[in-house]
Amino acid sequence: MSRPKFDLAAELARLEYLSLVKLREAWRRLYQTPPPARLSRDLLRRGIAYRLQERAFGGLSRSSLRRLQPGSDETSHGGERPPRVSLKPGTQLVREWHGMTHTVIILAEGVEWRGRRYKSLSVVAREITGAHWSGPRFFGLKAGASDG
Repeated sequence: MSRPKFDLAAELARLEYLSLVKLREAWRRLYQTPPPARLSRDLLRRGIAYRLQERAFGGLSRSSLRRLQPGSDETSHGGERPPRVSLKPGTQLVREWHGMTHTVIILAEGVEWRGRRYKSLSVVAREITGAHWSGPRFFGLKAGASDG
């Protein structure tokens, strides 16, 4: 004996007319867990619709699931490094560190800080802090910049 064919379109249309109680029952059946408390009727329908479609067509690929995991290096930029920030000569970067304000001027080649030329922002950051820093990160050009 064969199973009746699953009609996804009909199931999705039927969700529109289910009561909140029936939607919660459908959620429990599909997810094997109670729905989150105070989840709106609309979000219950959307979550149920997603699960029905997932069952009909398959879920996300492993690589997509990996990208969605918190803390994944791929979460914000699809596994590739973000593009480097390109600063025009004359741009001034300002950073306060331990109560002192430091201004760096971007040059065509290198940077200027306190009237002296330096090869990179990282060298200046090391001069300011006494520790190895990523210059772009220290000056707030990359995510994860820390307050000093």
